[in-house]
Amino acid sequence: QVHLVESGGGSVQSGGSLRLSCVASGITYMNYCMGWFRQAPGKEREEVARFTADDTTVYADSVKGRFTVSRDNAKNALYLQMNSLKPEDTAMYFCAAHPKWVCPPTAVKFHWEGQGTQVTVSS
Repeated sequence: QVHLVESGGGSVQSGGSLRLSCVASGITYMNYCMGWFRQAPGKEREEVARFTADDTTVYADSVKGRFTVSRDNAKNALYLQMNSLKPEDTAMYFCAAHPKWVCPPTAVKFHWEGQGTQVTVSS
């Protein structure tokens, strides 16, 4: 059974930083595309960042230059370093996984997702 558990969310002021973590179990981690998406109240899910099947990274335009996604295959872990946070980054952030041989072009459509961790940025 696939389990994705996020941590690291919290409340920060505008300009602050947070580092999200996701630990996966129940999968051969290196064989999976991993990514992050977020959802704010009343809004659609939005991809934040992901690793593609060939392990390149893709970022939403809204976070480029501020967020960095990384993974540690030895620890089955995925990270999202978020700097220069803005109030519009406020959302529930979800970790997601999908087998590499059929990765969708967005983390929003990855098959497995965690329960999410809340990020709140105040102005």
